[in-house]
Amino acid sequence: MPKSFKKYPLLIICLIIAIMLLPNLETIQVTIMEARNFITAREMIQDNNWLLTTMNGEARYEKPPLPTWLTAISGLVFGLNSVFGMRLPAILMIMVLAAYCFKLSKSLLKSRAHSIINTLILITSFYVIGITIEAPWDIFTHGFMMVAIYHLYKSFKSKNIHWKHVIIAGVAIGCSILSKGPVSFYALLLPFLLAYGFSFKYQNIKAKVAPIVAILILGIVVGGWWYLYVRLEDPETFTAITSRETGNWTSYNVRPFYYYWSFFTQSGLWTIPAFISLLYPYLKRRAIHYKAYKFTFLWTIFAVILLSIIPEKKSRYLMPVLIPLALNIGFYIEYLIRKFKTLKDKRETLPVYINFGLIALIGLVAPLVLYFQFKAELHEVLVPFILFSVVVFALGLAILLQLIKKEIKHVFLLTVTFFGALFLFGLPVFKGFTSENFNPVSTLLKDNKQRDLKVYAFNYVPPETIWQYGEKIPQIKIGENTFKFPLETKFGVLANGISPEDQAVLIEKYSIEKLDTYDLNESEPGSKQYKERLISNYYLFKKK
Repeated sequence: MPKSFKKYPLLIICLIIAIMLLPNLETIQVTIMEARNFITAREMIQDNNWLLTTMNGEARYEKPPLPTWLTAISGLVFGLNSVFGMRLPAILMIMVLAAYCFKLSKSLLKSRAHSIINTLILITSFYVIGITIEAPWDIFTHGFMMVAIYHLYKSFKSKNIHWKHVIIAGVAIGCSILSKGPVSFYALLLPFLLAYGFSFKYQNIKAKVAPIVAILILGIVVGGWWYLYVRLEDPETFTAITSRETGNWTSYNVRPFYYYWSFFTQSGLWTIPAFISLLYPYLKRRAIHYKAYKFTFLWTIFAVILLSIIPEKKSRYLMPVLIPLALNIGFYIEYLIRKFKTLKDKRETLPVYINFGLIALIGLVAPLVLYFQFKAELHEVLVPFILFSVVVFALGLAILLQLIKKEIKHVFLLTVTFFGALFLFGLPVFKGFTSENFNPVSTLLKDNKQRDLKVYAFNYVPPETIWQYGEKIPQIKIGENTFKFPLETKFGVLANGISPEDQAVLIEKYSIEKLDTYDLNESEPGSKQYKERLISNYYLFKKK
């Protein structure tokens, strides 16, 4: 490892994350989950709803408020319409997750270099980054739980009771619960506890009953007070939301038990190393620290099994599995760095050449493929495309040359750099691929304020539209056949569509004029990415 890396590992790791993600933080369009959370954060500030949280003016108790508080504070600093400001806390949480991955690895392995390998694998596992956009609150619950796990590990390993570890572990568990309920407790902490027991045994556990009880009490108090407060302040709504959310576990997105068996593919660039690292009979004799390898292996497997038991399954629920999996992959990469030059068996060397050879090939051919596939679109982003092409081609070539020389340490570091380059230089290129149909709703609020028009929603208006509009959009239709008509004689309406039955009701009271169509799809109509729900027609309603 470079000397600066060995001297300031945490600083360099956080710097890598910042360089990789911060420059283009506003480039990707806000997703549906982000929009819901950002709207809630905005309304916290606008309406002072810091405890009884809302989305578009309606109660939203499905998600606990800690990440929303952090996002709202960032919004106060950077502006309530700043995507950069709203996304920044999630990126900082990746840094927290990475830092505690490093600290846990170093405690496990007593090796700074190996711990750096593990942490670099974690922050370049695709879904660890992707989750911050698809389901941003997950990174908070798992990040805080990783803090708790490190301090629990230190408590278990210590012969004496260190109350510092006890307090931090308890508070961090509470913060995790206050971020997304018991999700991480079940998906990350419980498999950790099982794996630790099978791998290291719980030494002197009777003497640590008091600290364990203290951790549980702290976790319940810190994590549970908000639930109790909402239950007391708004019991009817809270009960209804809780029942609906609980029912989803057994009736929504139900998948077979084996649905998660391809979990290792979510590590992206590390898919082949991830699979090989899970071949326990093969790697247990090659891992530099057998007990630690057994621990990370069991932690990964227990996490997958526990998640598989739950009937409701989504690919993003696998994100916490990538944390122990990154540590597990690290044993394989460390073995290759030590031994690859001396390996003679093609069964061992071939997967390495395939994995890193494919990455090198992507770097070499990506510029050409992009150019011939999207020649017209690239004219709009020619300079970013040239920069991207030069960087990924150079990195692809460097990976290939170092692979031929069997310098796996250099191949590994170049692969990490390649992953970072895809974000740093690739995102500005793909921003030029926006469809001609793309018509954001962001200018509508300013126009309507000039015209003194209030905007309402009819039926479904996507959260992305509400977020982009900048204010609440009250609903006219409440329930199947109930309407709450505005008092204004003239107002705007956003609707994904108005059925003939609803139109018959509306035209009795209003004259309706369609003014515009707002389409938030950046992809072309007919493509798999195109979503009809992101289209909103804008109407002018005038009372007859």
